[in-house]
Amino acid sequence: MTAMLRLINVSRRFGGLIAVNNVSFELRAGEVVGLIGAGKTTLVNLITGVHRAGAGEIWYGSERIDRLPPDRIARRGIARTFQVVQPFPLMTVLENVTGGALFAGGVPTIRAAKEKAMEHLTFTGLSHLAERPASALTLANRKRLELAKSLATNPRLLLLDEVNAGLNAAEIDAALDLIRAIAERGITIMLIEHVMKVVLKATSRVLVLHHGELIADDTPGNVTRDPRVIEAYLGSKFAARYGSLAP
Repeated sequence: MTAMLRLINVSRRFGGLIAVNNVSFELRAGEVVGLIGAGKTTLVNLITGVHRAGAGEIWYGSERIDRLPPDRIARRGIARTFQVVQPFPLMTVLENVTGGALFAGGVPTIRAAKEKAMEHLTFTGLSHLAERPASALTLANRKRLELAKSLATNPRLLLLDEVNAGLNAAEIDAALDLIRAIAERGITIMLIEHVMKVVLKATSRVLVLHHGELIADDTPGNVTRDPRVIEAYLGSKFAARYGSLAP
């Protein structure tokens, strides 16, 4: 099967800091893959065009995308959420999602975009808040709004950057259920996380970065037993604990 996304020896420096160093991997359609470790958000920024790679290549299907701007990458079917959610606060929840549908969702009119936006709000459990200003939402609901906005762009690949940050245990469980429901729609997901319990529960494969280098690409169970990951990221005590959660 041809890879949906392929990175080949991708690197990025910021001055003297090497944020991403010679990273190569592939994502295939339908996968839910976790990404942990130092350099993960920079890597997402490279994939989505926020930053340009200093070296290497990024391919989406048969097209090289590492020189495209973010809007053109989004219109090709790659969507993302942001670690710090920043909706348009004075716009309603519905208007926030409608903007995503108009921008990259392929809908021809505002009326059609609103209808599509309501579908995504219903899916994410926010339809009853559609006419509320986005500024009135709780953190958990702002996270759901971020998901609805990204889904409105009609993605084939969705990069979720710390969507569970700041949530309590019950909210995290609800967010995981929603992520699984998104995956069941056939959308490929990369889950960028620092909460290992979330990664182990939600993914079938985990990529681990350390100082911007890819040190592991394996199943959750194997990653928790990898000596390099234990030394660099987990620690032996936590590796033993997380190992019992991994499939």
